[in-house]
Amino acid sequence: MQKEFMARAIRLAEESVQRGGGPFGAVVVKDGAIVAEGANCVTLHNDPTAHAEVSAIRNACEILQTFDLSGCEIYTSCEPCPMCLSAIYWAHISKIYYGCTKTDAKDIGFDDSFIYEQIELSPEKRSISAEHLMREEALSAFRMWEKKEDKTAY
Repeated sequence: MQKEFMARAIRLAEESVQRGGGPFGAVVVKDGAIVAEGANCVTLHNDPTAHAEVSAIRNACEILQTFDLSGCEIYTSCEPCPMCLSAIYWAHISKIYYGCTKTDAKDIGFDDSFIYEQIELSPEKRSISAEHLMREEALSAFRMWEKKEDKTAY
């Protein structure tokens, strides 16, 4: 079944290219069945977060009515970028299967190595300026969260 799931992710990537999207596709699998699919729609939807993995995760969460995809696997046509990898971790997906590598992606113009480099820098040294502002005021929401008795932890 693994090869069938990966073949579907690859087919979604190919279909995305045919529609004018990016060459990436992904499927979320639970209990041996595809529960959701996603393809790269960044340029089609003018949404820089509309990567295949993020789209598949959003769709899976909507279908399964949960934000916790523990026990699910994701099959993606390419090794996830930093944003997608983070989304996979936040969703608690249990395993990642990928086709192309991040080097393969870099070779066709999808180079995300600069993001990994930026993460390692302190905020004030990153290429996008970041300024620490109104921390004490911002902490009020954190204090509210800490005291909230009926919160849903995630």
